[in-house]
Amino acid sequence: MFKNIILYRIDASWSASATQVEDSLQAGRFVECGASQEKSLGWIEPRGQTNGPLLESVAGQWIAKLMVETKALPASVVNRKAQERAAHIEATTGRKPGKKETRDLRDDTRLALLPQAFTKQSSVLVWIDREAQLLLLDAASQARADEVVTLLVQALPGFAVTLVNTQTSPAVAMADWLLSQESPSGFSVDYECELKAADESKAVVRYARHRLDIEEVQQHVKQGKLPTRLAMTWTDRVSFVLTEGLQLKKLAFLDVVFDSASSAKDDDFDTDVALATGELCKLLPDLLAALGGEIATV
Repeated sequence: MFKNIILYRIDASWSASATQVEDSLQAGRFVECGASQEKSLGWIEPRGQTNGPLLESVAGQWIAKLMVETKALPASVVNRKAQERAAHIEATTGRKPGKKETRDLRDDTRLALLPQAFTKQSSVLVWIDREAQLLLLDAASQARADEVVTLLVQALPGFAVTLVNTQTSPAVAMADWLLSQESPSGFSVDYECELKAADESKAVVRYARHRLDIEEVQQHVKQGKLPTRLAMTWTDRVSFVLTEGLQLKKLAFLDVVFDSASSAKDDDFDTDVALATGELCKLLPDLLAALGGEIATV
């Protein structure tokens, strides 16, 4: 259900109902790219049912889904075609196109090729926890998360969010856990880590499928390399990679989580949402507590 989590605090003044959110999202329903359009973003049915609601409420948690469609048009192809057109102009007129004309040729070539370009689609799950006043995005990058937040702010009147920040930065906390070889309560450190030097060398050391409770790792930290990624498991139920930016990557719900739902269908949307959000609603407060608690926004 969720593979990544980027966490935002929703402004306490926002109090829209699920019906109001649904109505607001309808205006931004996804439409495929037009012939000369490079990118299209819009809301689709999270349950996957055509013409279904754009906001689902499961066990009190609101789920939406953003679709992103882009056209793959390699710059090398555009440049080659534009150069061919420039060469034709020079051969037929004896005049070599100048910088502005060459730039215009590239733009015209791109527009001409767009209708033939292949399209690529990807989606982002959006989870709004009204009780906890949190927005959680299943986005693989901050840039994609920024796009989603921008669309939500445009679509939902009064909606405003800020990234969650903690008293202790994840990098400092992860360094302490590696040095002390003591994990925070409820968590265990796994076998993946990335350490990066803060000086001009920008040296990077990566460990994969490797024990981290060794002197070599401690030495790297003592020499000034701070953890940027650290694999962890919470109460033997959820594994993830914590990043220096307080993002959760490679989220995986372990078998014990699904034992209680072994009879459910694999494509049961409600069950998947309830299980995933139920676990994360417990994991995230524990993680924020391990990082010294959240810094309150003014």
